[in-house]
Amino acid sequence: MKFGKQLAALISVAAFAVALGTAGGAKADAMADAEALIKSHQTLPDFKAPGPAFDAKACMKDKKILEIPLTMANPFNAEIAKAMAAAAAEVGFEFKNWDNQLKVDQWVQGMAAAIAGGYNLIDLQGGIPPAALGPQIDEARGKGLKVTTTHLYDVTQDIPPNLDGSARMNYTRAGQLMAAWAFTKTGGKPNVVIIGSDEIVPTAPFVKSIQDTLKGYCPDCKQQHVNVPVTEWATKIQTSVQSALVADPSINFILPIYDSMSQFIVPALRITNRLGEVKIATYNGTPFVLDMVRTGEVDMDVGESLGWIGYAGIDVNMRILCDIKPAVTTLNTPLYIFDKSNIKTAGEPATFHDGYGDSHLKGFRKLWGLK
Repeated sequence: MKFGKQLAALISVAAFAVALGTAGGAKADAMADAEALIKSHQTLPDFKAPGPAFDAKACMKDKKILEIPLTMANPFNAEIAKAMAAAAAEVGFEFKNWDNQLKVDQWVQGMAAAIAGGYNLIDLQGGIPPAALGPQIDEARGKGLKVTTTHLYDVTQDIPPNLDGSARMNYTRAGQLMAAWAFTKTGGKPNVVIIGSDEIVPTAPFVKSIQDTLKGYCPDCKQQHVNVPVTEWATKIQTSVQSALVADPSINFILPIYDSMSQFIVPALRITNRLGEVKIATYNGTPFVLDMVRTGEVDMDVGESLGWIGYAGIDVNMRILCDIKPAVTTLNTPLYIFDKSNIKTAGEPATFHDGYGDSHLKGFRKLWGLK
């Protein structure tokens, strides 16, 4: 989820938690474990098939998908929608993006349009909570349409029973990476402030991942969590960070779980004369924040290719419509660390697509029988 200027399976997450050795104190090789985790996400992403190959053109013949993004005013949603449309065009089926400006009544209109227009599947993309459209989802499914979400739930969260599928994101792994970064960059002595927004669907497992990972590396290391609702980012993030820094001068890392929060953290670091001393590690790969990595205001940003997300989302939805087994329930989009060592590859100014390579294009085309 990204707002404003904004896959591993469960078994791998569990295995990682066990590897941290949370019982009875940190492992002697905690630093090596953290460094290995970071290194595994500093290699240019390569495509890994999320499931078996299938003839996409044949199975999607005469099928239609309508996608409703959280809002087209958010470049994050707009770029994913554009990539989904490009993937659909390559396969050759009808795809419609429902333009809206973050209004529930517009989402409702999109659901009605899909039913009236004879669509086969409705995808709620990039943040729409299904609970806000419960009656509309029930009506659509009652008339034979499939309803799914793309890039909403964490891989540890169950898919609600009123959905036909979901392309979930690995927020848990992003949290592990942020915690590992803070641990290694402080020589194993992190004192962190985690900033989250509890009302956003994946926030709870995301924050828990950071907290549990830090506890696994160093049970006695300091951490605190500050909840700031999205509508209050501009007014409360800066003051919250300032207060935390004044109360505890030993704080050495701020971990905002959504990178657009960083624009309100940097002023707090400047005012308290801690800019450059207190580091920021975050997640999303939003271009203006990647530019802040280049200028040194942000230390690290875990990014993800929005073009890759779009193709992966279409892949999940086609498998649902074509009844391809086993079902795919996670986006196969890799997480990629940007820091001072590789930030130039993200473009200058940074973009949503530069720096990740394009192995997903060849990979999906082959997987779908297009080339």
